[in-house]
Amino acid sequence: MKHIAILGSTGSIGKNTLSVVETHADEFKVVGLAANRDIDTLEQQIRQYRPALVALNEPTAASQLRERIRDLNCTHVLAGTEGLQAVATMPQATQVLDGMGGTAGLLPTLAAINAGKDIAFVNKEVMVMAGALVNKAVQKNGVNLIPIDGEMSAIFQCLEGARDQQADIHRLLITASGGPFREVPKESLYSVTPQQALRHPNWKMGQKITIDSATMMNKGLEVIEAKWLFDMELSKIDVVVHPESIVHSMVEWKDGSTLAQLGPTDMRIMIQYALTYPRRLSAPVPRLDLRQARTLHFEPVDFEKFPCLSLAYTAAEVGGTLPVVLSSADEVVVEAFLDTRIGFMDIPAILKRVMDAHEVVADPTLSDILEVDRWAKSTAHSIIKK
Repeated sequence: MKHIAILGSTGSIGKNTLSVVETHADEFKVVGLAANRDIDTLEQQIRQYRPALVALNEPTAASQLRERIRDLNCTHVLAGTEGLQAVATMPQATQVLDGMGGTAGLLPTLAAINAGKDIAFVNKEVMVMAGALVNKAVQKNGVNLIPIDGEMSAIFQCLEGARDQQADIHRLLITASGGPFREVPKESLYSVTPQQALRHPNWKMGQKITIDSATMMNKGLEVIEAKWLFDMELSKIDVVVHPESIVHSMVEWKDGSTLAQLGPTDMRIMIQYALTYPRRLSAPVPRLDLRQARTLHFEPVDFEKFPCLSLAYTAAEVGGTLPVVLSSADEVVVEAFLDTRIGFMDIPAILKRVMDAHEVVADPTLSDILEVDRWAKSTAHSIIKK
């Protein structure tokens, strides 16, 4: 039986992970849970799975949770970044699932790797901000880093048995649904609302990643993530729009062959594979019926309509701390858009201003990355207030 700790247990990835655990109760035991501030959901999870340790990022929420579960004697509650890292490194856990989005997951992920834990992760921001440091830690500690995100999992699966053959790869093809505004003219994007942007045509996800999908920033972050995760030259990573979201991504080899991973849009498939890798277990998910799909469409990306993707390619090409700036500032501007403090097309405009104002550190340390993270968020906040 595998003992797992889940970072971000109250989010969509965490809930889907617990659904997988419930389906295969003889395979998995939950020993640790961590979340940001949702004590209602976390209390329910504690009473069902009885983990030894939980942590909340917000200290006030952690105090409230301790009072709520005083009748239980099996679970210890911690708070803040130290609490998240304690869950990520707890000795009982053999694998850590990192579903905590954004920069909050950076330190716990590095702590888990340095503690020798295998990582199943969906937090692309960690690889965007600190891909070099993560890869160095993975190699040093000899752990497995297995992606959950649909597109990265698809490429990971297509490379099965050929991970040391990068020289034979012609290019990676990351698919994009195009989001809710694929067929909307650019001039109409200036007036879209958060409610419209949150209507993803295919996937049910958290708010941050759904807005990133609408701006196509999500694809940009995946391009940078793929660069680090698969040790791939940026010139060999392309994005293609595929509105049906059936082909989750592809690998084109130098001999002209292309391998693709297809499946329904259900994150439990990728989560379960990451937890059971390299085994495959049965899963109670909808089955793909290509007779009903009939036609699959592919089309090029409109970089002019979705400038966030161009900004991501620029950040990846320049490297150093510029991807940190892009990712950290994006957290701020997406929150501002959801709060209706800025418009949809203000998102790329503000991101570009923050990137242009940054002096890049070429080979950043962890301390550099954390400092640039604070600077980028502060600068984005300042621009939004003006």
